[in-house]
Amino acid sequence: MSCGAATRECPNTVGRSLHPGHPWIWQPNVYVDENERTWPPVILETESSLQVLLRQIEVSRGEAVQPSRLPPSTLPLMWQLYPGRRYRASDSNFWRIVHHIETSGAEDMVLEQLPDP
Repeated sequence: MSCGAATRECPNTVGRSLHPGHPWIWQPNVYVDENERTWPPVILETESSLQVLLRQIEVSRGEAVQPSRLPPSTLPLMWQLYPGRRYRASDSNFWRIVHHIETSGAEDMVLEQLPDP
């Protein structure tokens, strides 16, 4: 099997993975996608925008928390993948995919909140 066909199995390979279709909040600081992969977020605030780094790593999920029991957050409860390298959040805001890479088995995706139209 070639590294191009199996990026996850080839060390030191940089590639792009398929974007998760519906990451949703499971617990504070843990999103889960449709393939049950966990994505802890790290908020990156700049002077001009709000960004979030989502790193796909396996973390203990425990029981799902009801959205009404979650602490306040600047991040949405869910993102839905839209055409044009962007997500629509549960609060109707759009986020663009700044980058999504996989390096040596670690998958990182950075999203940036787009300004209101």
